[in-house]
Amino acid sequence: IRGQRSSMTSRPNGLFATHGVSANTLRTLAAALRSRHLTPPFSSFSLASVVACPASLASELNRLAGEGLAPAHLAMLIDAAADTAEARLMAESATELVWTGPEAAVSMSRDTAVVVEELFASARRSVLVSTFAIHQAGTVFAPLAARQEGVPDLQVRLFVHVERPWKDTRVESELLREFADNLRAQWPGNKLPEVYYDPRTLSTDPAERASWLAKCLLVDDEVAFVTSANLTEWAQQRNVEAGVLVRSPHFTRQLRAQFDALVQAKAVRRLPGF
Repeated sequence: IRGQRSSMTSRPNGLFATHGVSANTLRTLAAALRSRHLTPPFSSFSLASVVACPASLASELNRLAGEGLAPAHLAMLIDAAADTAEARLMAESATELVWTGPEAAVSMSRDTAVVVEELFASARRSVLVSTFAIHQAGTVFAPLAARQEGVPDLQVRLFVHVERPWKDTRVESELLREFADNLRAQWPGNKLPEVYYDPRTLSTDPAERASWLAKCLLVDDEVAFVTSANLTEWAQQRNVEAGVLVRSPHFTRQLRAQFDALVQAKAVRRLPGF
């Protein structure tokens, strides 16, 4: 109708009110709409069954659905809002301090366990994890395994240290089988990741043996988390650990390329069974 302005275009803060809602929350809602796990009419209860978010968001979604937007179109709008939120965050701060351990009364850091869980839950295309130690894999990797189930095309790669215990002279294949069996038994999902190891860690020659100590988490070629923390409950909850979250596609791609080069050069090998 001439002269009539849609409530969508009259909103000063964008297509709908998402101020203060994290990009991760928005992407989770978008995924639920696409999968039809979330359908109109929307209520605070139905949204809470998917992810914690402001109650006002339910009325906003109902308003847009009432104006004729299908769930798939709502998902597109929410993804666009998530892109805007991430761009705003990147403009404000490209890096963040991530910390595990005692803190002062006023902390300027984010918690390691929270950051890792958020990164796993937000992945859309790829996840690369490099760590020295893996313990309590069923707990630590539960958000990632759940994300694998929800995003079937998600590529997940792990680069790990496979250790030869002191004075253990068993053949390499037996040590690899033992490691693989243990990881498979702990993995919390049905879909297994690709797992790579450095064969030098299993060498019986002290002059050749090396350790895989790189600890980082890369998501979607957009965000890199470089940290002193291993993928263990201790490292994420108890130890004193420091890391940096870098929101830079250039840096993330640069770091990912280092791992790709090792795979292509066969400097690291695929763990049998993974």
